Amino acid sequence: MFKTLKSFCVILVVSLGTSTLAEEVILTVSGDVGPNNGQNTWAFDRKALEALPSQLIETTTIWTEGMQSFEGVSLDVLLNHVQAEEGTIRAVALNDYAVTIPTSDAIEGGPIVAYSRNSRAMSVRDKGPLWIIYPYDANEAYQSEEIYARSIWQLNRLEVVAQ
Repeated sequence: MFKTLKSFCVILVVSLGTSTLAEEVILTVSGDVGPNNGQNTWAFDRKALEALPSQLIETTTIWTEGMQSFEGVSLDVLLNHVQAEEGTIRAVALNDYAVTIPTSDAIEGGPIVAYSRNSRAMSVRDKGPLWIIYPYDANEAYQSEEIYARSIWQLNRLEVVAQ
């Protein structure tokens, strides 16, 4: 009986662990955004981000070797989804490093919140789970120190501040 109970507990722990990981919030968007269930905070797990229209950017970066393929949700689509006000975005990483991005950067064909690189989910060790990527090779204007500084990795929070 003890062996059966032990097996059941292991299965239960594994099952609970799997469902918790599948629903882990990887991005919180707050501030001057539209209401979400009465709150001005939106929480996205990976599946919720993947449910939004995705965009692919193939580009080189100053942090990686060779051509890279990034997939994610366009920053303009994400901001429209959460009904963000115009202004600035304070993008914050897991280690609390933060950068400021004007909402005017969020345009069609602009930056994405990437959740995969070269068809693989990005681990924290590999600059993930989320990384703001601009299409650096597509527009010379994106090849500046100012834009590179906005390309925050290990992203986990966006705080929108209206003008």
